[in-house]
Amino acid sequence: MKPRARDLGLPFPGTPGPFNAITDVPGVRVGFTTLTDPARKMRTGVTAILPRPDSGSPRPVWAGFAALNGNGEMTGTHWVNDAGYFLGPVLITNTHGIGACHHGATEWMIRTYDSHFRDEHAWAMPIVAETYDGTLNDINALHVKPEHAIAALDAAATGPVAEGSVGGGNGMIAYDFKGGTGTASRRVEIGGATYTVAALVQANYGRRPWFTVLGVPVGREMPDGTIRDQETGSIIVILATDAPLSDAILRGLARRAGLGIARSGSPGGNSSGDIFLAFSVADDMPAPPHAGPVITRHSLNWDELDPLYQAAVEAVDESVINAIVQGEDVACVKPEGKTCHGIDTARLMQVMAKYGRL
Repeated sequence: MKPRARDLGLPFPGTPGPFNAITDVPGVRVGFTTLTDPARKMRTGVTAILPRPDSGSPRPVWAGFAALNGNGEMTGTHWVNDAGYFLGPVLITNTHGIGACHHGATEWMIRTYDSHFRDEHAWAMPIVAETYDGTLNDINALHVKPEHAIAALDAAATGPVAEGSVGGGNGMIAYDFKGGTGTASRRVEIGGATYTVAALVQANYGRRPWFTVLGVPVGREMPDGTIRDQETGSIIVILATDAPLSDAILRGLARRAGLGIARSGSPGGNSSGDIFLAFSVADDMPAPPHAGPVITRHSLNWDELDPLYQAAVEAVDESVINAIVQGEDVACVKPEGKTCHGIDTARLMQVMAKYGRL
């Protein structure tokens, strides 16, 4: 694995958690299925996020949804907007893998929450999001199958999280460099308590001239090797925290992901699906049918939220750069004969030094 952005010496602000990953939020696990076979023009996969270590009966995960530009898909968000929670996993894959992953996640939920589905009139509504990988993967071959979603969910674990060309990020491009999966976290103190805010992104967006790192116009300094004349990608951002937050605040936290992706230069292009989900693992309680007629939840005061919002923006920005610095050269399947290059990190650091950012 190549060095992450901080390991290279890029001076990102803020204090990360021990893994500098979404798994710094207690209980959150991440798993991948990565599918690579150049002979079949296959470079794709599935990323799975499990917010809670629950089984038997699922427990609500409080959540909020936002979209900067809606040219993409994230299932289950109508219910998140209405109810302020979801049950079960979150998956990210390619655009044509949504149905397969939804099928696989539903099968996994029926198995994992067996009593919930056996004894009740329960329904499964997993969250599945996508970005388009048709430049580096034969997306129309429908390589992603339900069993790949199940395998990613079964592989979910705590600890360090792989980045770059893993899981759903395997075939993705960001700012005309090889992109993919990235993650980062921040720890903040509010009212004498320490909370973690973390992001995981599937970065597949942006044009090279837009690309900036910590304010440095890297894209203009490194213009060679582009493969796109206009933006044709998207980005999914999943924000997780252990801070207790209301539904309205979680929607506001999700909106801050847009500021995070803008830090590296994107204006939110028309062809980009910039779609965000924020969830909190605070206030663990049974699913509504078992929670009684009145539930009690907690939330930070609105006037105390600025450190949390700043942490989210910083974590998203660093996640994007982490995805990009892991990139390696990959042959395109459409158009054939071109190569999507991984960023030259030595050259990147020369550019950063030129602008006095090291």
